[in-house]
Amino acid sequence: MLTFALRAVLRDFTFEAAAEIPNGVTVVLGPSGAGKSTLLRFIAGLQAPDAGRITLAGRTLCDTAAHVWVPPQDRNIGVVFQEYALFPHLTVGANVAYGLRARRRSAADTAAKTERALAILEIAHLANHRVTALSGGQRQRVALARALAIEPAALLLDEPLSALDPATRERVRDELAALFSDIRVPALLVTHDDADRAAFGERSLHLARGTVAANERYASPEKETA
Repeated sequence: MLTFALRAVLRDFTFEAAAEIPNGVTVVLGPSGAGKSTLLRFIAGLQAPDAGRITLAGRTLCDTAAHVWVPPQDRNIGVVFQEYALFPHLTVGANVAYGLRARRRSAADTAAKTERALAILEIAHLANHRVTALSGGQRQRVALARALAIEPAALLLDEPLSALDPATRERVRDELAALFSDIRVPALLVTHDDADRAAFGERSLHLARGTVAANERYASPEKETA
């Protein structure tokens, strides 16, 4: 269970995200400047709120009143950035293993979890390739594999499909929706695209001017016509 109550660019709201919804994904919608990316930065620990409390699976990550602050590397949260933030000088395998090595996991554990993440995203055959040689869709898979390799308690995705061309975006969107249904990790996915909302979840959070405009659950198009 992921809960947070924040006040800064985002003003005085509480929201809860959980893996119990069908694919674990809560889609975060809103115009530019609404606070979507700021919300993810707060949860990931990349930015500190002026006041508020963030908990993950019963563990307090941030509580400004109690002076609690867990640094980002100790939060066990996988993050996929809009531009993927891959290391161009490293191979696919080394990029996926990066988070595990940064956490000083054993060589055997790092190898096993890297191999598993590559297999889940079906990119094991690319392990020795440089990321600069990959397509946009392949780079997106590498970024997600890196986030999954640490076995995160939650996933944060900041417009992960925006860099893809329309045809690739549609295909990868469908693949990701199926993947999330399998891995059952609570996730927040920031997007401007209403098609992402239809594909990824039954729960959405709408931000406007730094506060919650709507927090709703909805039926997918398939369920509405069933």
